[in-house]
Amino acid sequence: MQKRILLIGGNYYPEPIGIGKYNGEMIEWLAQNGYECTVITSFPYYPQWKIQQPYLKNSFWFKKEVKFCKPFYENSIQIYRCPQYVPKNPSGAKRMLLGLSFFLSSSLIIFKLLTKKKYDFVITVAPSFETGLLGIFYRFFKGGKFLYHIQDLQIDAARDLKMVKSVALLNLLFHAEKYILEKADVISTVSTGMMDKVKAKCNKQVDFFPNWVDSKVIFPIENKGPLKEHYHFKSTDKIVLYSGAIGEKQGLENLLIAAKTFMENETLKFVICGSGPYLNKLVALKETLQITNVIFMPIQPVEKLNCLLNMADLHIIIQKANASDLVMPSKLTNILAVGGVSIVTALPDSSLYQLVSNNNVGIISEPENVQSLIIAISKGISNSTNEIRNNALNYAKTHLLIGNIVSKYTQNLLESAKQNIENSYQANEGLHPLEA
Repeated sequence: MQKRILLIGGNYYPEPIGIGKYNGEMIEWLAQNGYECTVITSFPYYPQWKIQQPYLKNSFWFKKEVKFCKPFYENSIQIYRCPQYVPKNPSGAKRMLLGLSFFLSSSLIIFKLLTKKKYDFVITVAPSFETGLLGIFYRFFKGGKFLYHIQDLQIDAARDLKMVKSVALLNLLFHAEKYILEKADVISTVSTGMMDKVKAKCNKQVDFFPNWVDSKVIFPIENKGPLKEHYHFKSTDKIVLYSGAIGEKQGLENLLIAAKTFMENETLKFVICGSGPYLNKLVALKETLQITNVIFMPIQPVEKLNCLLNMADLHIIIQKANASDLVMPSKLTNILAVGGVSIVTALPDSSLYQLVSNNNVGIISEPENVQSLIIAISKGISNSTNEIRNNALNYAKTHLLIGNIVSKYTQNLLESAKQNIENSYQANEGLHPLEA
């Protein structure tokens, strides 16, 4: 019998990067492999922080879509898009309003689905963490298993990055998060460091469900010269690329300061490709510092991402120190899949540091240390990086293919849900689930 899955998450296809990309690819894979899938989500807005076409005109109300899956279009995905508040300049408070508005609007769809056939599994993806409450609510009335997947430790990041300063509000949010963790049948997250942090919150098993790459879409291209010329650089230029969201946790101002020290090297270009709330601040900083070797590019469409990543000689994965184990940069998987050389800012005790260092798939730099970043860039452009490139590509082939990761998730994590339910019944006077 075909299993039915309901995904609840504020980010989804066709968002090109981040959580929306992974939610979209996961559901597509599940639908192609025999699962009946429904998605409750919002209208695409990330990383631009603006609802994108063709949804902009009618984004004030609910919309239902049907997406047919390639290559044979045999299975379809039911998509409910819900209106939500999208701030142009997302502060901590405004991000909370975004999550709350999606929680309220998606609740109406949950009520509607209570009258329909039961879903076997309800998956909610944090952020926004509040969607976990909807998973608990649905399970209470309809049954099934509730799976809570954590891409970012949203509340910890809001606290550590000073995006939310109210102690009372933070305590309320942490209590709500703990309630969700305690009620979930399966908890999963994307890195070993985040696993440890989540375990400390709930004293429960936390499963490893890392992000992945689709090797049919992202793959290495040997000849970089024509790619550089396509983007209006010389084939002999060295390109240092940051591609992704431009927000507070990245600390990209340090990349501009580092770039200024390389201005005498006319063949070295720094490309910042993306969108986000801090883009205007970076553009203003470039003008203030009179930097001539930094080029800003808009975020590229999905079909051009592989060319963009292959163009680069060095990739930058940068974030502030206090975000080291609260998020796992999703861009890393694609960089590894093209055999890219990454300069990664990470603390020694973080899982990101351990992944890069233990597998020799990048160059480590100390977070928020401009001099350390400059040294890492110099090392990357001056020394041979063939070993790192080969290691990166082999790691991606071995550990990051979408089919391997998502199939393991459906086999092992869904089995964990069954076992957790049985354990909870056995703890209730030792009764078996069928006897309780």
